Amino acid sequence: MEIGIDSFAAILPDPATGRLPSATDRMADLLEEVEVADRVGLDVFGIGEHHRAEFLDSAPPIILAAAAARTGQIRLTSAVTVLSAADPVRVFQEFATLDLISKGRVEITVGRGSFGEAYPLFGLDTRNYDALFAEKLDLLLKLRETINLKWEGHFRPKLDGQGVFPRPHQQRLPVWVGVGGTPQSFARAGALGLPLMVAIIGGSFERFRPLVDLYREAGQRAGHPPEQLTVGVHAMGFVGETTGKAKDAFFPGWAHLTAKIGRERGWSSPTRQQFEAMCGPEGAFLIGDSATVAGKMLKASAALGGVSRITFQMSTASLDTTAMKRSIELLGNDVAPIVRTAQAKPSGTLDF
Repeated sequence: MEIGIDSFAAILPDPATGRLPSATDRMADLLEEVEVADRVGLDVFGIGEHHRAEFLDSAPPIILAAAAARTGQIRLTSAVTVLSAADPVRVFQEFATLDLISKGRVEITVGRGSFGEAYPLFGLDTRNYDALFAEKLDLLLKLRETINLKWEGHFRPKLDGQGVFPRPHQQRLPVWVGVGGTPQSFARAGALGLPLMVAIIGGSFERFRPLVDLYREAGQRAGHPPEQLTVGVHAMGFVGETTGKAKDAFFPGWAHLTAKIGRERGWSSPTRQQFEAMCGPEGAFLIGDSATVAGKMLKASAALGGVSRITFQMSTASLDTTAMKRSIELLGNDVAPIVRTAQAKPSGTLDF
């Protein structure tokens, strides 16, 4: 199992003073986090894309390029690129350039986005939410295969054989599809034979099993071999010296951001009791000490029929930069070896 981190470059106020850190300092901390992840042997680091005041990740390829210059092994990806609101030609060019800078360590995770700000910002109609994505994904995949592409769609001017450059270091840029809970999205990714990244930020891992099965069934019907139908999970996660310390580091930022988004969407404010339930054995938060987190990762993989990658969304703990970096160290130095040792055993379980 590959293990990594996804960041939305959250910039959160201090709960005691209400003051925000400077955006410059937060970006510097984020790049240090990527360096730590690379140093401790994590597999992948992803940067999301949002167009909101709470996040600094509106231009993920630029952040990833800075990260590429500071790292040597870790794979770098978007998490996710809001492809529906982007030009696939430009997306391909940016990530191909990034792939050259990183010498072949780049991936793209594409999706429609869980926030709607990008659509009016770039002059797009949210009523075309799904049609935009389907068309632009088709174009992006064809750009991987053809330099001088002839293509015509509804939402973008046609291509009449123009060359699209540069070409990436890798022969074929890996493209994952990021999904939430829409069955159509799971089935589409399977039919295309693309790797799937499932965002599970609430409830339980088990409730996503029917959707993951739908993905695999659609892929098999389309003739894709089972080993091509790769499943990853993006989940809220944080590792501490103790489970209590991990929860206390994560909760303030999570509660602040969840409450703000909840007010916009008509949700009730989150409580500590709800948070504790999500951190419990049946919840989908991978928060705790190293053994607790490793055990829940293995349980999550089993619940979904086997996953090849789990990435931790720990941005909301960024109020404590020391705890953030320590969490990354624990994830690479302690959690990853436990998980990999357990998976090497026939039973795939931990021994306590």
